[in-house]
Amino acid sequence: MTIRTILVDDEKLAIQGLQLRLEPFEDVEVIETCQNGREAIRAIKTLKPDLVFLDIQMPGFDGFSVVQGVMEIDPPLFVFVTAFQEHAIRAFEANAVNYLMKPVDEDKLADTIERVRQRLAEKKSSDEADRLRGVLSEVAPEAASDMEGDDSEAAGRYEKLINVKDRGQIFRVEVDTIEHIEAAGDYMCIYTGDNSLILRETMKDLERRLDPRTFQRVHRSTIVNLDQVRQVKPHTNGECFLVLDSGAEVKVSRSYRDVVARFVH
Repeated sequence: MTIRTILVDDEKLAIQGLQLRLEPFEDVEVIETCQNGREAIRAIKTLKPDLVFLDIQMPGFDGFSVVQGVMEIDPPLFVFVTAFQEHAIRAFEANAVNYLMKPVDEDKLADTIERVRQRLAEKKSSDEADRLRGVLSEVAPEAASDMEGDDSEAAGRYEKLINVKDRGQIFRVEVDTIEHIEAAGDYMCIYTGDNSLILRETMKDLERRLDPRTFQRVHRSTIVNLDQVRQVKPHTNGECFLVLDSGAEVKVSRSYRDVVARFVH
């Protein structure tokens, strides 16, 4: 599988250096380079790459503005590349695959490319399963129903306990006690009523371990335990907040309003 890649940086030397470091990766194909945010948004929407290496500090549209500017399409994977460490938290909040400091370390770049391969393989597998269900619903409805039945039986196999290694200790967390989960790159912040723990795992992998009848995505980077929602508070622009049993509030983005609909009768 070829990873179609765009490089974005306002410094030509930085682009050239990254191109050289990417040459050993035979499955990475650089299809375009951009020197500002406007060019990047246009190229991403037109070429639909798999991966974008994105500088954060650029004149005009910075890297975070580029991410925001392509959210209405199926966005590519992003790797932020910058000389400024203070942007790391925002990069992870943007659900980036990784955050690389300039000059890019070859070992960290190799680790990043491996993460990209895993993310793309997961997405391809999910897309193919959805396509298969769609075809079956048209040509063999009974078979499609059987697939849905298999999913129902599998619900009993979702995990009841999750082991979390945090601060040198292993915590056994009962899934029912989890209020919500927030993504920070390849780390998950797991919140219970009286504690918070850090788990090194992608949101996609963690979602597979949790029962979707109870745990639902309400934001690109947030999963909520629906059993712990006690109130829905409308907000502006079609967004709202879910108030949890602990009193914590979690924002629901417009893209996930269907989750809220089940609370409103």
